[in-house]
Amino acid sequence: MKNGTVQAICGSGRGKTSTAIGRAISAIAAHENVIMIQFLKGSQDEEMKVILARLEPELKIFRFEKSAAFFEDLSEEEKSEEKRNICNGVNFAKKVMATGECDLLILDEILGIVDQKIITEETLISALRSKESEMSVILTGKIFPEGLKAYVDSISEIRDVKVDKAQEG
Repeated sequence: MKNGTVQAICGSGRGKTSTAIGRAISAIAAHENVIMIQFLKGSQDEEMKVILARLEPELKIFRFEKSAAFFEDLSEEEKSEEKRNICNGVNFAKKVMATGECDLLILDEILGIVDQKIITEETLISALRSKESEMSVILTGKIFPEGLKAYVDSISEIRDVKVDKAQEG
């Protein structure tokens, strides 16, 4: 029997979503089903959407937000509407975790919605506690809340390192 894990991929560097997609491809190669729920993504590269759509039905991607703009660029009224949409996405994620609907669930930028106080740490913790035991979950976002440490198996930090070209060979 497989034991599911919870992994966080966080940090200020670029590549958190790409890393999660790489893990999704590995899971698909192992004949597993993957669901990715994306939050706070704004407008997304159309070419990337087309490429990811080729991985269906093994990879299903859901986005509940309606606006193409980034959340922080929205008016207060638009933010209020998007918060409702985001909460619908979180509720869907809870359902997927509780029912074990997939082998790997990627919650892309869920740490961002905790950081922006759209949902609380407690809401995410409650969802993780309800997770079907064999399901693996990946959480992504820039900032990892310390209160989640007890609920994850590993934390991968991605950061950009500036290279000083003047000191190279």
